Amino acid sequence: MAQKQTILGRVAQLAKANINALLDRAEDPEKMLDQLVRDYTNSIAEAEEAVAQTIAQVRMIEADHTEDVDAAAEWGRKAAAASQKADQLRGSGDTAGAEKFDGLAKIAIGRQIQHEKEARDAEPVIAQQNVTVDQLKAGLTQMKTKLEDLKSRRASLVARSRTVAAQDKVQQAMGAINVLDPTSELSRFEDRIKQQEALVAGRQEAAATSVEDQFAELEDYGQDAEIEARLASLKVQDRPALGN
Repeated sequence: MAQKQTILGRVAQLAKANINALLDRAEDPEKMLDQLVRDYTNSIAEAEEAVAQTIAQVRMIEADHTEDVDAAAEWGRKAAAASQKADQLRGSGDTAGAEKFDGLAKIAIGRQIQHEKEARDAEPVIAQQNVTVDQLKAGLTQMKTKLEDLKSRRASLVARSRTVAAQDKVQQAMGAINVLDPTSELSRFEDRIKQQEALVAGRQEAAATSVEDQFAELEDYGQDAEIEARLASLKVQDRPALGN
């Protein structure tokens, strides 16, 4: 019983284990995962054996209980038959024969009581053993489910762990880069070129604007000249009429 209780405790402990918490505390999650798979596999094998042994014992006790119940019933029938025979002999005047069968009836009743007691004593044991079996089966089912989940998540968890490690190395390498690295000088040189390009473009745009303004003024001057010419023409046309 002590061995079964020990295995039952281990089953319950492993079934309730928080895998994520274990991995968070692990220095090497990949090795931790492999160890968890081995521990779960071994514990499941032990639990299965414990369940099988416990079930076998329960079935044996149940078989004995059934035999005791049947035997008690059989001895009850024998006691009734012997008592009935004793009554018949006593009714016919055979006192000696009646006492003999009454004695047999008492023996049968004694055997009946013995088997009834053994059956009663076995019932709480059977009930407790069945509770243990149910607990072991429930824990075993949880462990198997968790083991399958662990196996299916192993590749993903290992990949994530390796990715984090790689990212950490990249960050450390970037932090170790010298501030005066040539690439930083190239960036500053590129910025200066961009500024010069922008300055040239600005000057070109300013020059283009100045020329456009000059042409606009020229167009305005031409329009004013045309207006003056047409007005002069109208005045020339109107002079003869005034003379008449």
